[in-house]
Amino acid sequence: MADITRFRFISHLRANPTTHVRHLRNGKPAHDGAGQAFWFRALNSALSEVPVDDREQPLLFHGRTIDFQDVVVQATVTYRVTDPALAATRLDFGIDPDTGRWRATPLEQLGGLLTELAQQTALDLLARMTLTQALSEGMASLRLAVSTGLREDQRLTGLGIGVEDVRVVAVRAESDVERALQTPTREMVQQAADKATYERRAMAVERERSIAENELQNQIELARREEQLVTQKGQNERQRATEAAAAGRIETEAAASRKRAMSQAEADAKRVIGAAEAAAEKALLEAYTDMSQGTILALAIKQGALPEIGTLNLTPDLITPLLAKLAGEQA
Repeated sequence: MADITRFRFISHLRANPTTHVRHLRNGKPAHDGAGQAFWFRALNSALSEVPVDDREQPLLFHGRTIDFQDVVVQATVTYRVTDPALAATRLDFGIDPDTGRWRATPLEQLGGLLTELAQQTALDLLARMTLTQALSEGMASLRLAVSTGLREDQRLTGLGIGVEDVRVVAVRAESDVERALQTPTREMVQQAADKATYERRAMAVERERSIAENELQNQIELARREEQLVTQKGQNERQRATEAAAAGRIETEAAASRKRAMSQAEADAKRVIGAAEAAAEKALLEAYTDMSQGTILALAIKQGALPEIGTLNLTPDLITPLLAKLAGEQA
């Protein structure tokens, strides 16, 4: 909105840089351009202010597809006034010379026109599409169709309006239909989730089975090695026992051999000693053969070979021969 300051019979207008001001004095152009600042008299002046900045017009409307399904389209149209002088002659952008406010509602009128034109193009396209196509491909198709239709519309070009951009935010069906359409996808997603869960469980079971098999194989391998160890220990014990028995047998045989040798030596020694003693006894006996009985008895007494005599009875039969013998020897 332009700023207008009054000084009695004359006024001053100062416009924004994004607004195009057209000043007609007595029906003839006096000032025409953006960001104007000038003095004027309200009695002979006609003022119009046209915004030249980019503006956005939100759109929200219902449409029906070829299969008789209602859809809601939400979009936004960005536009601007490309020819302010032409727009000022086609739409009422006149402002009050005292307050600087628009006398009418040109932007609402322009927004309504854009909405109707965009709806017409979008509805024509939706009427040739199924609900599935509208929901899956509708955003891109509607954006292209509405953008092309608005740029080529003669009414907008005749008003000096240029469309800068068209954005389709959403194309949605009714809530119950949308939920029904979402059901297969949800089921597929749920099935995929269930499949992933089952596969994860199956993988876990497979891993547990692999772990159990590995543990079983380890136990079997340990048992086999333990069996080999026991067998080896048995073989070692048998070998040790065999070697011990062989060593014992050798030792026993050696001991027996030694004992036989010692016995043989002792026997030989005893035979030699016996032979020597027998020879000595024989020689002694031969020596005693020529001796008298008394001499032998005397030698026996001398050597103490006689037993101890407790009581000795001397009879004449014993003493007479001895005395006779003694007498004979003395003679």
